[in-house]
Amino acid sequence: MQGLVIRNTGSWYEVREDTQGRILQCKIKGNFRLKGIRSTSPVAVGDRVTIQPNNDGTAYITHIADRKNYVIRRASNLSKQSHILAANVDMVLLVFTINYPPTSTIFADRLLATAEAYRIPAAILFNKTDRLDNEELQQIEQLNQLYTSIGYPCINASVLTGQGLDVLYPLLKDKVTLVAGNSGVGKSALINRLIPEAHAEVGEISNYHNTGMHTTTFSELYDLPEGGALIDVPGVKGFGTFDFEPQEISHFFKDIFLESSHCRFSNCMHLEEPHCAVREAVENGRIASSRYQAYLSMLGDKEEGKYRPAY
Repeated sequence: MQGLVIRNTGSWYEVREDTQGRILQCKIKGNFRLKGIRSTSPVAVGDRVTIQPNNDGTAYITHIADRKNYVIRRASNLSKQSHILAANVDMVLLVFTINYPPTSTIFADRLLATAEAYRIPAAILFNKTDRLDNEELQQIEQLNQLYTSIGYPCINASVLTGQGLDVLYPLLKDKVTLVAGNSGVGKSALINRLIPEAHAEVGEISNYHNTGMHTTTFSELYDLPEGGALIDVPGVKGFGTFDFEPQEISHFFKDIFLESSHCRFSNCMHLEEPHCAVREAVENGRIASSRYQAYLSMLGDKEEGKYRPAY
């Protein structure tokens, strides 16, 4: 029996089987953990799986079909290597807020680079624009120009008022989209706005720290009424990258990769090498310094314990 994983609670997986659309509570066979899958989530939302029903109405997941892609980050559980956020996605939608709470551009760029590494298109939704003052709106405009010039579609929006969502609908139609971002940026509110029956839990912002508080604790897939689906995942404070070689990281930054073709050395890491076109482009403003800093932060991921406090 074949099905689609639509919810991951950590110990149980909800699988919607293909023939009748029933949703079954499933566990994985123990031998999955013996096949070299060093992950906190060997099965992910979006996975196509084979299930074996039990007499009590539950089932075992016995096989995971080959994935066309996945989005992965360094695990918060230090005994593991990775955490797969979702599988078989067509797009990553980064929900970004200038304030209430603020989103770090380094976090955003690391997420975008990860999507690029797995060849998944990405778009950015700048949310809560209805709450911003003129200075903050100017920051949004600058970021909009930056990321649009790199090739990422950008939408200025307010999930609360509905502003900008008419532009978002065509991007989502008939796609499986991973909705990602820090806690509190409005991911669950967006899902509820697009899919009222979803009833995704919405949290509050801490007034003291101006940070989001976790409300989504499980990954879950929601079907869009007009085709496609959204995958909601718990908000993360950091995005520790996983399984990237230092020499290939610049390939995942479109703007840096473009300039790197002009470097004197083909293996230039854009650090201290002479005649580095990337560093020159940063100095001249052709590459945003924030993007270069995000690149440097990913190079530093090999440092032991670098991202432990963020989780």
